[in-house]
Amino acid sequence: MRKREPFWQPTQEKNSQNQRHPVLLVHGIWRQSGVFAHLSAYLQRRGWSVYTCDLSPNLGTARLEFLAQQVENYIRQQFSPQQPIDLVGLSMGGLVTRYYVQRLGGIQRVRRFVTISAPHHGTNMASLLNFTTYRQMRPNSDFLQDLNRDMDVLGNLQFSSIWTPWDFIIVPASSSRMPVGREFKVPVVAHGFMVRHPRSMAAVAEALSVPVEV
Repeated sequence: MRKREPFWQPTQEKNSQNQRHPVLLVHGIWRQSGVFAHLSAYLQRRGWSVYTCDLSPNLGTARLEFLAQQVENYIRQQFSPQQPIDLVGLSMGGLVTRYYVQRLGGIQRVRRFVTISAPHHGTNMASLLNFTTYRQMRPNSDFLQDLNRDMDVLGNLQFSSIWTPWDFIIVPASSSRMPVGREFKVPVVAHGFMVRHPRSMAAVAEALSVPVEV
């Protein structure tokens, strides 16, 4: 019988206020930055400066590379070149931010990178529609094969993946797992609650609290 991996248990945050960087939250498909209302408030109460951006179009018709360029533009306009940042990507936003980190130079300035229920290895649900974004999020798509070819580069920063086995949008849910970085398996039912459930928000806070080398 296969041994079940335990759920993550919260631990005390380790880094102090002056070690925290600005945090940019990037939403997923069919959503905008308002999806982060609970998570943004949660992090702000704990001392983080939180930023969000709205990707457009976000209904499945744009290439993920195009959306990643919007993230790059936002970061370049919002922060000085010397300002390190932390990055959180939700669902499709996890792939968009990965492209920014791995292909658009984000690896040079992102210190902590967190994905929440991202289809790193695709989702079978993406076969329901034949729009551009959905095709790129299907298992074994050219986009995912290219991005996963050098995923080990994420080991050069503090990378964390947060997922739940009860996702129902990322199918199979294990597609959100990555063989690099830290993993947070949280007992949250349904994809939509991953940015508002206390357990998953605590996981984000802990992932953003991992010390980084100066």
